Amino acid sequence: MSVFEPRDPDWEARVRASFGRQPFMEHLGARIVHLAPGEVDLAMAHQPALTQQHGFFHAGSTASIADSAAGYAALSLYPPGTGVLTTEYKINLLNPARGDQLVARGRVIKPGRTLTICRADVFGLDDARETHVATALFSMICLEGMAD
Repeated sequence: MSVFEPRDPDWEARVRASFGRQPFMEHLGARIVHLAPGEVDLAMAHQPALTQQHGFFHAGSTASIADSAAGYAALSLYPPGTGVLTTEYKINLLNPARGDQLVARGRVIKPGRTLTICRADVFGLDDARETHVATALFSMICLEGMAD
């Protein structure tokens, strides 16, 4: 496990405030369940509106929480007065996304001044079972003057 040093002393408040301003994450019912420098986990409860025709979480739901988990992991390391945007990502859907909830674990792999490389793994959780449903790799850009 890597240990990263945030460049903003108020990184936690900034990440939580930015996440709270995302109407789409609110619409999905996503919430922060773990937050540390370079690490963000988001959980999203099963809702029929988030599923596809077979009752699994829709790939768009899965990809959305993976993207936000990775983006906020990157933002946690950015300096004050900057924002984050995804510039590129690739996702592998490994298993049908089922369970009582999905959890996306976003982690910074390599921080940078301009680009930060992140990974997000998404798991379907049921009572005593955790199923790995997706892995994604992201490039995040640090934008000066676009505070989140």
